Amino acid sequence: MASFFDEIARNRLKSLLLLFIFGTFFAVLIYILVYAFGGGPFAFSLGMAAVVIYAILIYYTGDKVVLAISRAKEADSDKYQTLYSTVEGLASATQVKMPKVYIIDDPNPNAFATGRRGRASVAVTTGLLSMMNRSELEGVLAHEMSHVADNDVLVMTVAIAFAGVIGLVAAFIRGLFFFGGFGRGRGGILMIIALVIGLLAPLFALLIRLAISRRREYMADANGARLIRDPGALANALKKIQAYTSAPDAQKIIHANEVTGSLYFSSPFTGRSLMNLFSTHPPIEERIARLEKMY
Repeated sequence: MASFFDEIARNRLKSLLLLFIFGTFFAVLIYILVYAFGGGPFAFSLGMAAVVIYAILIYYTGDKVVLAISRAKEADSDKYQTLYSTVEGLASATQVKMPKVYIIDDPNPNAFATGRRGRASVAVTTGLLSMMNRSELEGVLAHEMSHVADNDVLVMTVAIAFAGVIGLVAAFIRGLFFFGGFGRGRGGILMIIALVIGLLAPLFALLIRLAISRRREYMADANGARLIRDPGALANALKKIQAYTSAPDAQKIIHANEVTGSLYFSSPFTGRSLMNLFSTHPPIEERIARLEKMY
């Protein structure tokens, strides 16, 4: 059990390091843009202030944005009594505040958690509810509640938001370079640096999302299995999802995209699409194998 808590501590340290890396990367981007346009320290300060304000907004409203994009609607506690009672029991077991519960009208069996430890939300698809028995549903929700308990949901939401902005800024820099927006006299070295950052920034953002997500998914599987004392329930849920996603007529989650996809319990994309090639989720086969070793 000590190693479990050590892993959580390392996880949180990595989260702080991740946010530091994001902050440093944005500082470099802002410096290049300010210098390229002939701005001074005041303009740089304004740019950094904008990043800080954006981070605060994401901290307080990022969950609402994700839920809105996913077309999630708050669940009726009377209609979904089993779902509510399961989430309530897991919240008590993990000693976190009861999350808000949402439903996504979609046949793809999936779920995600978002927000932060003190104010989290858990969303499940109608496909998940119709496919899983109670123990399997509990296994999936235990996985998501483990994300909440470890505050993974906050880090992932922040990482996703900053990764999206990095992509936008990178596109802006590339546009300035190719259309001569830097103007003459700014220096060839500066333009080359800007071009390199503009080309590599999307890859940088993707690698960070991959790094934080795959490790955390394995951890949430293990923690969720320990929480319900039934690794088989979670493994069976993954097997059912694997059977669904590998079927020829399987459909991806309608309102999931490359930005929100890393929050889901399993990849919301089906088949061997480009999205799955760069998936932030580890292979389902490997997740099942690790859970079966816990029997």
